[in-house]
Amino acid sequence: MKYSGIGGQAVIEGIMMKNKDDYAVAVRKPDGGIEVVKNTYVSITEKVKLFSLPFIRGIFNFADSLILGMRTLTLSASFFADDDTEDQPSRFELWLDKVFGEKLEKYLMSAVMVFSVIAAVLIFMVLPLGLSRLLAPLVPSDTLMAFFEGLLRLAIFIVYIKLISNMEDIRRTYMYHGAEHKCINCIEHGLELNVDNVRASSRQHKRCGTSFLIIVMLISIVVLMMVRVDGFLMKVVSRIVLIPVIAGISYEFLRLAGRSDNCVVNFLSKPGLWMQNMTTREPDDSMIEVAIAAVEAVFDWRGYLKENFGWTGE
Repeated sequence: MKYSGIGGQAVIEGIMMKNKDDYAVAVRKPDGGIEVVKNTYVSITEKVKLFSLPFIRGIFNFADSLILGMRTLTLSASFFADDDTEDQPSRFELWLDKVFGEKLEKYLMSAVMVFSVIAAVLIFMVLPLGLSRLLAPLVPSDTLMAFFEGLLRLAIFIVYIKLISNMEDIRRTYMYHGAEHKCINCIEHGLELNVDNVRASSRQHKRCGTSFLIIVMLISIVVLMMVRVDGFLMKVVSRIVLIPVIAGISYEFLRLAGRSDNCVVNFLSKPGLWMQNMTTREPDDSMIEVAIAAVEAVFDWRGYLKENFGWTGE
């Protein structure tokens, strides 16, 4: 495997692929055609040099993922918007348009991201802490309590992923997620980018966001077992304050894993790869075609194969 630098995510009936500052969103439109939109996004870590330092860059790369993810999801959704122009906007919609004008979409996206982050903190940090307190009479050790809290956090995450995977739209998104991984694996293992080679490639990849979240869960167990604070409120505060630290450590491991075939790193990557069995599905050929279109819009895979694998094709 040779690191390519490309990454991406599944969107609504499509895929976003990013290479350096360029990204492309490829979507299978309702009429069956593939629409590709290319744009640029400059990372926060490029704008502020301090934010690119190891163990600091992790939290800002995560913020980049949220911002770009919302932007590309909104773009993909626009291809499936209701074209019925006869419906009149409600009074609330007119008021929002009057107050915020052209910046309305930007404010709505920001509000959704803030709400999502708060909800994630409450569900995956505060809720496990509250549930673990039910075991306090039976577990006198704070270290053991932190361990049980971490297991609860992991269990809640797995149940959440399992529940949403039953939704039809999510299942199709997971199929596109699989197509994204297969494309990147195809290239990084020196194969020509075509439907047959992509189909035969693995749908698991060590740089996946699912792996990042699992690493966050596991590292949070270790970190929080070492932190001792008294009182429920202080414990809640400590978990929120330590999120950037945990994210920073997790990002560095994921970054290392994506560039290394070391046996120890591969072993430690197993939980994230196992979890990808739930967040990816085998795509059909039409989805693979969308993924290939997204890759080709931002990445010269032919030049990459020639340079790294001595590829002699056309």
